[in-house]
Amino acid sequence: MGKLSAGRGVVNPGKARDYLTLPHVTGRFPPDPHRSCCASRIKFGEGPSQRGDAVSDVPTVPGAGRVLVVDDEPHIRRVLEAILRKEGFDVLVAIDGSQGLEELDAEHVDLVILDLMMPGANGLEILSKIRSRPERPDTPVIILTAKGQDTDRDAAFAGGANDFLTKPFSPKKLIARIQEILGED
Repeated sequence: MGKLSAGRGVVNPGKARDYLTLPHVTGRFPPDPHRSCCASRIKFGEGPSQRGDAVSDVPTVPGAGRVLVVDDEPHIRRVLEAILRKEGFDVLVAIDGSQGLEELDAEHVDLVILDLMMPGANGLEILSKIRSRPERPDTPVIILTAKGQDTDRDAAFAGGANDFLTKPFSPKKLIARIQEILGED
């Protein structure tokens, strides 16, 4: 048992570090612009040249809805942003719960996709704060997490989550649930 031979122990060694391949999503994603202290605020009709990030091949369709993604994992944020934009949603992202709450204070949001395991306040604490907000306590929240135990699911629904999906997730199922929830208004 000596050294690892060349290429062993490395996943996709020939791919760039920001290339992400999932069974149902492949593609090259731009560098994560959300690593700064503030969440991204991308408005309808605001082109990539004004923001300085990569050109999106799918424009946002006005009226599809605004979704806030709150997740501390950069690759998950990028995948969700790409999937949602492809479906015509306006997307805001936050790297943790406190940024997510700041976005909710600053912007109108139709739905929140919230991770449970984040640094600082966990997703259940953020969900509780969303539900206690006087402005829009009924903002739909989908929990999207790697924690799939029944106790986590039960706690999320008891806290007021509209749905609970586990990672890895099916983009088709996520989009279907978002459309179903937004259609319930």
